[in-house]
Amino acid sequence: MHIEIIAVGQKMPDWVNRGYADYADRLTGDLTLGLTEIPLQKRGSASQLAAAQNKEAAQIRSALHACDHIVTLDIPGREHSSESLAARLQHWQENHRQLALIIGGPEGIAPDIKALAHESWSLGKLTLPHPLVRIIVAEALYRAWSINRNHPYHRA
Repeated sequence: MHIEIIAVGQKMPDWVNRGYADYADRLTGDLTLGLTEIPLQKRGSASQLAAAQNKEAAQIRSALHACDHIVTLDIPGREHSSESLAARLQHWQENHRQLALIIGGPEGIAPDIKALAHESWSLGKLTLPHPLVRIIVAEALYRAWSINRNHPYHRA
């Protein structure tokens, strides 16, 4: 299975790129992780904000494929423990060829993108910096994958 993280924002600091790559590179064989960065549009006035979010949403839509199972990363979504995420990952692997995980920009995910989603995943009630979310998601997926393979990375 291939999981593509589609994230608003590019030109991340080196620590973000290294952190994400560390976990993405650990996934081998039956699970691969990719990253598509959507340029963060200029924000200023309220009218610019709406236009920026609309342009980002259009770019997210163009990054999606017809066969993608779409999951948004959003506070109102379903929270997972490491073990429940492992079970969910197993379900995704058994039922889908491709998964698209969407991380929105500073204002979150546009409503029309949320409407496309098959499900939503919450990392908790904290508002997290969007660059950090990439690393957290990559680590959580690696941990879930390691649980499913009885790999020693996850020690309960």
